[in-house]
Amino acid sequence: MTNNPIRVGIIGADTRASWAGASHVPALAAQPALTLAAVATRHSESARAADEAFGADTWFADPYAMIADPGVDLVTVAVKVPAHRELVLAALAAGKAVYAESPLGTSVAQAEEMAAAAGSSHTAIGLQGRHNPSARRAAELVASGRLGRLLSARVVGTTFGNGPESTSDYAYFDQAAAGAGLLPIGAAHVLDVVEAILGEITEISARTATLWPEVTLTDSGATAVREVPDHLDAIIVTASGAPVGVQVLGGVTPPEAGFRLEVRGTDGWLRLTGDHPAGVQVGDLALASDVEFAAPDSPAATGIGPTAAEIWNGASINVGEVYFSLARDILNGTHHTPGFGHAVHNSRLMARVEQAARTGHRQS
Repeated sequence: MTNNPIRVGIIGADTRASWAGASHVPALAAQPALTLAAVATRHSESARAADEAFGADTWFADPYAMIADPGVDLVTVAVKVPAHRELVLAALAAGKAVYAESPLGTSVAQAEEMAAAAGSSHTAIGLQGRHNPSARRAAELVASGRLGRLLSARVVGTTFGNGPESTSDYAYFDQAAAGAGLLPIGAAHVLDVVEAILGEITEISARTATLWPEVTLTDSGATAVREVPDHLDAIIVTASGAPVGVQVLGGVTPPEAGFRLEVRGTDGWLRLTGDHPAGVQVGDLALASDVEFAAPDSPAATGIGPTAAEIWNGASINVGEVYFSLARDILNGTHHTPGFGHAVHNSRLMARVEQAARTGHRQS
């Protein structure tokens, strides 16, 4: 694996409504240290179509057969959250490196189980917003102390998803058992970026709401019940000591949805913004400050998957940074990429948010 490209097999690289196809495939294509060796779904028709569309070396209608294939070094698990556990554990047992989308499991216990099984294996968790070059530079700027003593911060993350309308392909996001609603995905990504820049969250006061308890499925006209919150307001304190006001909201029209983090210190300010309608984790970010800083690095990938809708433009940028970091770790024998241990931390953090919202008490 040190002399040849790392061979990646993606589980869930469907050509229809596929996050893997929109982000992972172009992220791999942009990096010579990695190659798309295989794709796998649970049906031969979709697996064959993905192979043809994405240019993989081979395809599998059985994800476990792909996991066992000696021609795959790194397994990417990009399917619905309830299916993560069995696939991840199988890949780890097969001695493969694993990149899993976030959240890692449907519960803290599942995340802890997979992290324990990983041991010293190379893993990566799909909390990719923190890997964005501008987010990394913002973290460096805060750590340098050039903003002075941090006084306050405010973050707003909005998305066109989790609103009054959806499609049948994404209706599972509103089911509590799916582990894929606004809190475990949208809010988790926002708070992870906050922690990457301002340090670990030490205190949380939160309120959640379900603003749209019924969702219209536009492709069928049916009405689905939303079982999870679609709004979060929180006041948090991070290791930097600064209080942070947080709002995460779904159902914002694409032209208006975006991300904004403002940090103020005694000696300066910084602003991190993004305009992707799907959330901070999906598109590129821009950094501004009244304190001089070096320009962020160029991203490793900037493309879009060949079958992806235009709304996913830019989806490979942050995913590409995860792959770049993970490939470097695999080739160098290091473990710098946030992996399953970090996934456990994020899962526990979101459990604290939910507890704070449920009880009305501050969680430390």
